[in-house]
Amino acid sequence: MHLDPLAILTAFGLIFLAELPDKTMFASLAMGTRMRPLYVWFGTSTAFIVHVAIAVGAGSLIGLLPDWTVKSVSAALFAFGAFMLLRSGGDDDEDDAGGRTVTGFWPVYTTAFMAVFISEWGDLTQITTANLAATNGVASVAVGSAAALMSVSALALLAGRFIAKRVPLKTVQRIGGLCMLGLAVWSVVEIFTG
Repeated sequence: MHLDPLAILTAFGLIFLAELPDKTMFASLAMGTRMRPLYVWFGTSTAFIVHVAIAVGAGSLIGLLPDWTVKSVSAALFAFGAFMLLRSGGDDDEDDAGGRTVTGFWPVYTTAFMAVFISEWGDLTQITTANLAATNGVASVAVGSAAALMSVSALALLAGRFIAKRVPLKTVQRIGGLCMLGLAVWSVVEIFTG
C-alpha cells in the first residue's frame, strides 16, 4: 500500500470544504450540545469511516440505492432527534444536575452513528470520495477523506460545546431541536426536488 501525500492533501481539502456546509455537520453540532461530544464524535467518525470505505471500495453501489428511500429514512431520523430534543426542553433543571449527558456511551454512539450513516448515502462527499479514489489511489483518498470528515465533525462538536457553556441548556435544546427539525424538512424537500 502506497500513500501519496499530494492525493491525501487533495482529498482532505476537497472533502473538508464540501462537508463544512453539509447537514451532517449541523446534526453533529446539534447532538454535541445535548450529548457528550466525545461519544458523538466516536459515532460520527465511525460512520464516516464506513462511508469512506464504501465509497472507495464500491462507489458505484451508491447509484443502486433508491434516493427517495435514503432521504426518507434520513428525514425520519432527524425528525426523531428533533422530537427528543424538543420534548425534553421543559425539564432543564433535573437533567442538568447530573451533567450534560443524555445517555451512556452506546446509546449516544449509536444515535450519532445512525444519523450520519443514513444521511451520508449518496452525499456529495461520498460521491467525491468515490471519484477521487478512481483516479488518485484508494488508500490515499481514504486517509484524506476520513481525516477531513472527522475534522469537520470535531469542529462542529467544539462549536456545540462552546455554545452549550454560554447559553442556557433549555435554549440550546430548543435551538438544537429546531435545527434537527429543519434538517428533517430539508431531507423531505430533497426527496421531491432531487
